[in-house]
Amino acid sequence: MAAAAAAGGGFAGDVPIFHAENLVSNIKSINYSRTFLSIISGVVAGIWGFTGLMGFVFYFLVMMVASLGLLVKAKFSVHTYFNSWNRIIIEGVLGGLMSFVLFWSYP
Repeated sequence: MAAAAAAGGGFAGDVPIFHAENLVSNIKSINYSRTFLSIISGVVAGIWGFTGLMGFVFYFLVMMVASLGLLVKAKFSVHTYFNSWNRIIIEGVLGGLMSFVLFWSYP
């Protein structure tokens, strides 16, 4: 049994182990990328002249594409890098909204 655990086989009922430093680093990477995308999408929405609801729809579309890109980057194996799906799907979306609005509406 020790050989199976050492080889990475483990038992079927094992609880996944997350290293706190790695998890925090992955979450920071998501927040940085979403903040950057929020700024860029705010500038693009302002240049393209999206106003009102259309601008917010554009922002949420960009965030959905970003979530899909993160899923593809993680090879759809979210639990290898994060402790839940919510981390990769909605982490930082509302925080980036303020940056989006700032750069979207700045003249």
